[in-house]
Amino acid sequence: MNIRDIAARCHVSVATVSRVLNEHPSVSPKTREKVLRVMREEGYTPNAFARGLGLDSMRMVGIVCADVANPFYSRAVALLEGSLRAKGFDTLLCCSGTQLKDKQKCLTLLLEKRVDAIMLVGSAFCEQTDNRHIQRAAEQLPLFLINAQLPLENVTCVLCDEREAIHDLVMQMAPQCKIPLYLHDMTKWAWAGECKLQGFLDGLHDAHLLHDADRVQAVENGVLSAQQCVEGLLDRGISFDGVIASEDLLAVGALKALTKHGIELPIVGFNNSMLCDCTMPSLSSMDNMLHALCPMAVDMLLRRLAGETQPRVVSVQAQLVQRETYRAS
Repeated sequence: MNIRDIAARCHVSVATVSRVLNEHPSVSPKTREKVLRVMREEGYTPNAFARGLGLDSMRMVGIVCADVANPFYSRAVALLEGSLRAKGFDTLLCCSGTQLKDKQKCLTLLLEKRVDAIMLVGSAFCEQTDNRHIQRAAEQLPLFLINAQLPLENVTCVLCDEREAIHDLVMQMAPQCKIPLYLHDMTKWAWAGECKLQGFLDGLHDAHLLHDADRVQAVENGVLSAQQCVEGLLDRGISFDGVIASEDLLAVGALKALTKHGIELPIVGFNNSMLCDCTMPSLSSMDNMLHALCPMAVDMLLRRLAGETQPRVVSVQAQLVQRETYRAS
């Protein structure tokens, strides 16, 4: 039985059944008792969506990420879900992958489920040319981007300034690293990857460091691919005196390659994931402050749902967590 079946049995409208479910005072006692009696006879249990049909709020937020197996995404999802649950909201999680059609499908699904808002985790949802599907969704409900930025109406962006973070890291490491190597996983265009790469190039320029074709290496996002890349550079005699990676996974791969060749150089990853304490030596990393950024996004969302005006872009600063692979001199 669904809400339409109940309405048909009672010879009332679906809207009337919805009002009964939500204890709306406009329903007469006689009609209310008739609807409730049929529900009891049929063993009908209303789901969250049925209960929300007559309310302004479902108290349900959709969360979309590209791949929950990725440590960055899984941590962000856990922080968002925990913060929302503490505020009395349930969540629906969609793992969209990276194909545009699948991302569009996830947005459509959440809109059909009548969620109160949608939170997109990561910059995988920033298309290089066409973001009309996000704009269309934002026309129907509040939409939040976590650690990404799009200049669209009704889209709130809560992010870490990763471009500035990489720039400042290059400047800080410059006294020790005159020929830094940058590993990034941008084998195809990505908003966050572009920001980090530009931060590295800006840092080289401002620190008056060498910039040549070998200074930046694009690899697949994985330990093995990064390890093979660094080993290949060593085999070719390419010189570098430090490594900065756009992801901790890549930094781990670099560390394995250098350790295999008996070389000890400064290495810094990005995201400050649990991987950093699993390596020997432990991995220094830039913390993109997800533990602060995600609760902040939830607080902004609740204020937005309450009708308060919110800034379109809020940014936090990354922090360098120094471990054994790099300590500032």
